[in-house]
Amino acid sequence: MGQPNPVAVLDKAVTILRAVADEPATLAELVSRTGLPRATAHRLAVALEGHRLVRRTAEGSWAPGPALAELGRGGVDLAELAGRHLIALRDASGESAQFYVRDGATRVCVAAAERTSGLRDTVPVGARLPMTAGSAAHALLAFTPAEEVTRLLPAASFTARTLLDVRRRGWAHSVAEREPGVASLSAPVRDGSGAVLGAVSISGPVERLGRRPSPEVIGAVLDAAAAISRAAR
Repeated sequence: MGQPNPVAVLDKAVTILRAVADEPATLAELVSRTGLPRATAHRLAVALEGHRLVRRTAEGSWAPGPALAELGRGGVDLAELAGRHLIALRDASGESAQFYVRDGATRVCVAAAERTSGLRDTVPVGARLPMTAGSAAHALLAFTPAEEVTRLLPAASFTARTLLDVRRRGWAHSVAEREPGVASLSAPVRDGSGAVLGAVSISGPVERLGRRPSPEVIGAVLDAAAAISRAAR
């Protein structure tokens, strides 16, 4: 069997992007709009989603993804935008601050501002962490289509109820899910259409961050998420 023609694959991927440009599309609608076989349309849409070129709406349809908006901003780096606000968040909260984006079943730390002294939780830029533990995973998954969440929940340290609570209050909190003795607090960052671009997070020792975060710390994380959202638009 011959190897797939990379140009032909690219052409089909562009066809998928054009098909969702004006209106979100279910898988059946993708097949209808593109003329591609169902399996091909699904495979390419999932691959484009992994690169954040398309995203899933709350109803499970595919729509233009945040990476397209980032390219449209002339190459402005979301990690750079987030990094500017993580320093202020670190100083306001007293804890290390991070910004994560989802990449399939993992989340990637693309920006960080570490606490400069004392006991701290260090997450290096480029680190890949699972989507099955930690408040940043909660914040990213809470607004993800149900079928994707269902695939991850059996291995997760949290439940569907946890994600419902995040959707209701707008922020996530975890204690010792990713690492013993570490707590974290996160909030989603959205683009102008409401799509989740990533999650801003702080993390540190449970003894300092607390099992129940203070209103001041929650407010600092939400303010940072709102500031990054505005800058990303």
